[in-house]
Amino acid sequence: MLHLNCASGHKSRMTTCFRALCCKGPPPARPEYDLVCIGLTGSGKSSLLSKLCSESPENVVSTTGFSIKAVPFQNAILNVKELGGADNIRKYWSRYYQGSQGVIFVLDSASSEDDLETARNELHSALQHPQLCTLPFLILANHQDKPAARSVQEIKKYFELEPLARGKRWILQPSSLDDMDALKDSFSQLISLLEEKDLEAMRM
Repeated sequence: MLHLNCASGHKSRMTTCFRALCCKGPPPARPEYDLVCIGLTGSGKSSLLSKLCSESPENVVSTTGFSIKAVPFQNAILNVKELGGADNIRKYWSRYYQGSQGVIFVLDSASSEDDLETARNELHSALQHPQLCTLPFLILANHQDKPAARSVQEIKKYFELEPLARGKRWILQPSSLDDMDALKDSFSQLISLLEEKDLEAMRM
């Protein structure tokens, strides 16, 4: 049996206790953010997003055009527009940037030198694009479970992130399908950056 710890005769305290138990109302709606997710074909964008949505890995197919997923978190919902990473699609990426509030860039940390160079050029282009340059970036060095994977420090140095992204909001994190806790933590950090940007906009 549930007991109210309210002294008899104290109407205001009784009212407070009653409201606490019965009048909470619906929980506040989670904020939603529109993000764009880019990276070369094979970087693992689709697999990571599907895993976050608790979808079966057997149903994952590489994105050829674009797809949209609503990725739920405890304190936010991320509407992620994933763009295909093939050579003939990347030149159209910028057409889908409008309206984005943040960017997820996924790279294959175990890829060939040529592909890593291409990924670096694409990331540099995104960081400097007029529609993205002021947005929070989550950069995922994916496939960390592979033997040939480069460390986060190696990626940071090779991609020249410190000088290029100075003054910008960005996070570089390792990722793999084997460590979902770390992946969710990376997205939690991104959500924090999105919230900070919202607060700054409200103060202006």
